[in-house]
Amino acid sequence: MMRDLEIAFTAISWADLSKTYFGKSNSWLYHKLDGVDGNKKPTEFSEEEKYILKGALVDLADRIRRAAERIG
Repeated sequence: MMRDLEIAFTAISWADLSKTYFGKSNSWLYHKLDGVDGNKKPTEFSEEEKYILKGALVDLADRIRRAAERIG
């Protein structure tokens, strides 16, 4: 998953995204993105979590676009 999000990775506050959209800690999100949990066991996003992540990224993109459009 990390490779899929590489372009946006440094531009987004993943800690804020994790808290706002998932109600989870940033370490939870980083473990999911890395595919390895805190106990070194494989982990991945559930289908519901993928849906939430996709929606969060679309929401952020829309908010950034609207901010850009307000620039005279």
